[in-house]
Amino acid sequence: MDGLEKHYPVRQGVLAAMLGRQPSLVRAVDGVSFTIAPGEVLGLAGESGCGKSTTGMAVLDLVARTAGCIRVAGRDVDLRRNRAAQLAFRRDVQIVFQNPFEALNPRFTALESVLEPIAVHFPGPRGDQLARARRALERAGLAPADIYAQRYPHELSGGQLQRVAIARAIGVEPRILVADEPVSMLDVSIRAGILSLFRSFARELGMAILYISHDLSTMRYLCQSVAVMYLGRIVEYGPAEAVLSHPVHPYAKALMASVPVRGWRGRKRLPLSGQVPNAMAIPTGCRFHPRCPAVMPICSVADPPRVKLASGQETACHLMTTTTSQEAKDAADTGTNRLTIR
Repeated sequence: MDGLEKHYPVRQGVLAAMLGRQPSLVRAVDGVSFTIAPGEVLGLAGESGCGKSTTGMAVLDLVARTAGCIRVAGRDVDLRRNRAAQLAFRRDVQIVFQNPFEALNPRFTALESVLEPIAVHFPGPRGDQLARARRALERAGLAPADIYAQRYPHELSGGQLQRVAIARAIGVEPRILVADEPVSMLDVSIRAGILSLFRSFARELGMAILYISHDLSTMRYLCQSVAVMYLGRIVEYGPAEAVLSHPVHPYAKALMASVPVRGWRGRKRLPLSGQVPNAMAIPTGCRFHPRCPAVMPICSVADPPRVKLASGQETACHLMTTTTSQEAKDAADTGTNRLTIR
């Protein structure tokens, strides 16, 4: 994904149109770039409204991109060329939605739900299609498949429904899987099994997985890389262990500090002041500066570049470029906002 943008125009009234006012834009995603290798799981984290799900939808071209391009195996994806290109892309890239209760057709049995995309992408003998569908159900943990094949959604539990949704996605053997909050509606006891499925898909089938979630603890278990989003942009990106254990950007630090862990008394809290800015009125300069505990004068003026650090992390923060590193770290950790430009 290179330079992805998705802007939604806001409808304006008749008077505003007559006066020639430019329509406002909601900048849901505003310049996102990342790469996922075969067999890699990339975690996309951030608070609600930062653009995570819109990014996932744009990866699948379920929402039209305002700008940016997608490359799969080095080739630009242009779904407007012909039907064959669309079918090839849909087979390569699949999604598992957050809510399995709404993702599955209540009139279809589990087997019919999994069989539908297989019939589209693998035309041929019906017996071969049924074999693929049963194999997908068993790969998703519904074994033996015959026990679950003829059950309707209302006859399955939430965990079983999500496994059917996963089986439907992997039944066409995609190269890329987008998992949008796939375990947020499931009990804790069921989550581990679903996450283990994704790990096995990445390791054994070589799938590249974009894992979108609020739950940073599951990212530590599942992901090799993590990207932290804020207000439509990635502010920190790098190896999962580095980003989750030693975040550099003040927002990433606050996000990691919010994860509940045992031994809280010995851990620093990093409360953020203010509220999430409006995506229709993006702050000038750094988008995080109105809430940043280590804000500097330059933050409200210049948009920080993404800088690569020795740890492999990439971060977009003026603290890494305009101040001494120790002073920057102290300010971000203690919550002071009295840094000066040197």
